Amino acid sequence: MTTSTERKGIQLTRSLKSRHIFMLSLGGVIGTGLFMGSGVTINQGGPWGAILSYLVAGFLMYLVMVCLGELSVQMPVSGSFQAHATKYIGPATGFMIGWVYWMSWATTVGLEFTAAGMLMQRWFPGVPIWYWSALFVALLFGINALATRAFGEAEYWFAGVKVLAILSFIVVGALVIFGVIDLPSGAPAPMFDNLKGDSLFPNGLPAVFAVMMTVVYAFQGCEIMGVAAGETDQPEKSIPRAVRNVVFRVLIFYVLAVMVLAAIIPWQQAGLVESPFVQVFDMVGIPYAADLMNFVILTAILSVGNSGLYASTRILWAMSKSGMAPKALSPLSKQGVPLRALFITLCFALISLMTSFIAADTLFMVLMAVSGMAGTVTWIVIALAQYRFRRQFLREGGQLEQLKYRAPWFPLVPLLCIVLCSSLFVFLALDETQRPSLYWGSGFIALCYGAYYLMQRKRQLQPAAAV
Repeated sequence: MTTSTERKGIQLTRSLKSRHIFMLSLGGVIGTGLFMGSGVTINQGGPWGAILSYLVAGFLMYLVMVCLGELSVQMPVSGSFQAHATKYIGPATGFMIGWVYWMSWATTVGLEFTAAGMLMQRWFPGVPIWYWSALFVALLFGINALATRAFGEAEYWFAGVKVLAILSFIVVGALVIFGVIDLPSGAPAPMFDNLKGDSLFPNGLPAVFAVMMTVVYAFQGCEIMGVAAGETDQPEKSIPRAVRNVVFRVLIFYVLAVMVLAAIIPWQQAGLVESPFVQVFDMVGIPYAADLMNFVILTAILSVGNSGLYASTRILWAMSKSGMAPKALSPLSKQGVPLRALFITLCFALISLMTSFIAADTLFMVLMAVSGMAGTVTWIVIALAQYRFRRQFLREGGQLEQLKYRAPWFPLVPLLCIVLCSSLFVFLALDETQRPSLYWGSGFIALCYGAYYLMQRKRQLQPAAAV
């Protein structure tokens, strides 16, 4: 039964503070890609190849963030880049990016539930994975259903655990590198010997390019800041502050952490068995190192699931308001939460999770392929929307001083972002293992465009049929 509040609910409440936006953006970028994937990155790209990859990916993230920052301050709506694309590029592109982004995050959320359940097996091996997965489903649904402020607080602390773990690791690792902390094995302080080698890129430049794609994917998630703009208190202050702080801190966290890892662990041994963070803590002799990192990684997974559920729900709700998704998903609860959109998103996440067991080689592979391309396509759309917005703004007589936040070096920033992101598709085409992502992702994008034009044609024919 629809309550009066749901019938009247039109706009989301602006209850997210500056600290929530900052930690939401930070938490969206710092995840298992760092805690689990950094070792493989070092192993495949070599120490300097990994460091270069993180620097390039961080620079690309900066380009995206400043473009999104300008758009989000000028047009702080919950639909974010989906609404920006609709207005400044075209409704067909807005339709496409909304559904691609929603499906990508909903699929990812489903996988996070299983991953979290598998981590719990370390402490409770006798309890089935599905039990823990169901528990985490209920937990994240409850966090997102209570109120936007509850989501913000939960994500603030989820991200806080990850940040604390990284800072602790960097400090402990630095003390090991310079011999302040002696290794229990009696080995001498590594200093920077492991960063030296016979070759700058021991596995060749192609390996560095392959690693770079993986690192860029790990950074995707920073755009959630824009999705939250519609529920942000004083977006003209919170968003620019988040852009400045997040890019700088992410680069510091990632690059310093990877440098510490590469200095302590020989690149040939990094990431071959377990998380490199666990390897370092075990080498130092910190008790329960594996359990501590298991908890941190569990927190990272729940953080990703929490953020992804929030972002995909808001995108779906925004599309329902503009007629690009069923109107039935637009009502809000008494707490100002789009419960129907949240429920549908969660259901799709669970269905996508089931396909990983039932149709792993068919439907699930397609879902994962689309997810692999979604982040890069989203970044391209953000940059293109900002380019189109700025040109239109100036053409209509607007003055740069009127913009409360503006991306620097226009039009270089958006155009460079588009070129760099597009180059990733070339690498996808050259890599046999990732080529299916390009095929299936491109096919789904074309399908979205086709569906939009069919919908438009149907709407145009309806009045004629009624006459």
